[in-house]
Amino acid sequence: MRVLKFLFVTLRIWKYQMLSDCKNVIGKPLLFHPLLLKGEGTILFGNKVQIGVVASPNFYSHYVYLEVRNKDSQIKIGNNVSINNGFSATAFSKIEIKDNVLIGVNCSIIDNDGHNLSIEDRHSGDPKSVAVYIFENVFIGDNVTILKGVTIGNNSVIGSDSIVTCNIPENVIAAGNPARVIRNL
Repeated sequence: MRVLKFLFVTLRIWKYQMLSDCKNVIGKPLLFHPLLLKGEGTILFGNKVQIGVVASPNFYSHYVYLEVRNKDSQIKIGNNVSINNGFSATAFSKIEIKDNVLIGVNCSIIDNDGHNLSIEDRHSGDPKSVAVYIFENVFIGDNVTILKGVTIGNNSVIGSDSIVTCNIPENVIAAGNPARVIRNL
């Protein structure tokens, strides 16, 4: 079993560490899953940040991707955060995940449009970016996408397969495409 873990987990973790080019990383997460850190900005990890879940889908096939595109870009992950397999976050400005957040399989957070929306600048211009904030004790289900400018309030739950396009208040369950509040907690 130790040999299999080394071959199928440890070597993959090392490979993605070698492929990472982000030089401004503060803190050290607990890695169960490969983690690729890209970009010129800063990535901050709090205490007890777990990357990957062994008993979960995509454990042997995916990796977690964090990108801080520009020098001023930042991804800040608080304490006691658990990030499941296949997660990605791309920050052109800022993504902040507060303490005690649970993130499901195949989730993504994007604080930008990816490309400029104007036709003339689509291939060359800077896309619009607005910070994303996920507050304490939030639970994000599997396959959730959170788009630019969103704030998710304390203790809220985002249902699986949701696309979050606007702010979600604290102490609610939200789900759907686009996500909307379906009930209070």
